[in-house]
Amino acid sequence: MIIPGFPNFQIFHPMWLLLLPLVPLLALLRGSRGQRASIKFPTASLLRDLGRPARSSLGGFVFGLILVSVAFGITALSRPQKILSYEEEKAEGIAIMLTVDVSLSMLIEDFYIGGQPVNRLTAAKRVMADFIKGRRSDKIGIVAFAGETYLPCPLTLDRDWLINNLDRVQTQRVSDGTAIGSGIASAANRMRREKSPSKVIVLLTDGANNSGRLSPQVAAKLAATLGIKIYTIAIGTPGIHSIPDPRRGTFTPVGQQLFDEETLKEVASIGNGQFYMAQNLSSLSDVFDTIDKLEKTKIEHHKIVETEELFPWPLAVSAISLFLALLLSLTVLHSAPEPVAT
Repeated sequence: MIIPGFPNFQIFHPMWLLLLPLVPLLALLRGSRGQRASIKFPTASLLRDLGRPARSSLGGFVFGLILVSVAFGITALSRPQKILSYEEEKAEGIAIMLTVDVSLSMLIEDFYIGGQPVNRLTAAKRVMADFIKGRRSDKIGIVAFAGETYLPCPLTLDRDWLINNLDRVQTQRVSDGTAIGSGIASAANRMRREKSPSKVIVLLTDGANNSGRLSPQVAAKLAATLGIKIYTIAIGTPGIHSIPDPRRGTFTPVGQQLFDEETLKEVASIGNGQFYMAQNLSSLSDVFDTIDKLEKTKIEHHKIVETEELFPWPLAVSAISLFLALLLSLTVLHSAPEPVAT
């Protein structure tokens, strides 16, 4: 039974509280006048000096302590409890491998952040950081690929560590090229033994496959056998571009930008995912927002209700009151009359 006005407290055995009215009833009976005397003395002064009254005039205090003990004892028997409730969140996280192209063409500056030109890789890492922050219960890792692959960040639940290590996603760490098939295969291999209910590869590239021994289609089929879904993103703008070299201060012309959309669409179809095109920061953010909504983590909320027993407190008051009543009645408030010297 919830105590009215106190939603966080309840009485487990409220029937015991029906005995509480007995306490004031006992006090009333104690203070009521008794029957009239059956023998009357014409002169009460004859009995006045037979003995001095003891300090039993304070016996009402002892009886009050007994009533307090009874009242708190009944309260303890009713088992008052404090309700402790909280929400428990159980999440079945997804395993996500961000598979990022780090070929030299990713240094082309055709994206803008705050009105300033930035290269494709910088824009991709900016959007990936926001994506990682929103995936609270997922294991996320990063595979980088150019002509070969390398692993900047293995699968982890530590989002802060992952974001802090995005700087490890760099160009010129491996031989140049665009080995899309190798990137997919490496990401799939990293998730092969994961127990997650859903596994996802997000592939981001700005070119066509021209390196590696494994074609993107074959790699996608191998990933599909492991139950891995693949989303592909073509990043960059068409046209003629040049690649800046910060160390030398020169630019390397790359000619006409080529996007192998057909291959990326086929890979996404094999991987039961989708293909996206991102030509600016806003569209790239929208792509990751879409993937974020499509790949929702299953989160279950359970309300856990626990109780804290409070009966020891009224029980302690009851015991102390009874002890004091017995102690006082046997010592300073002893009710026996004292003899009078003659």
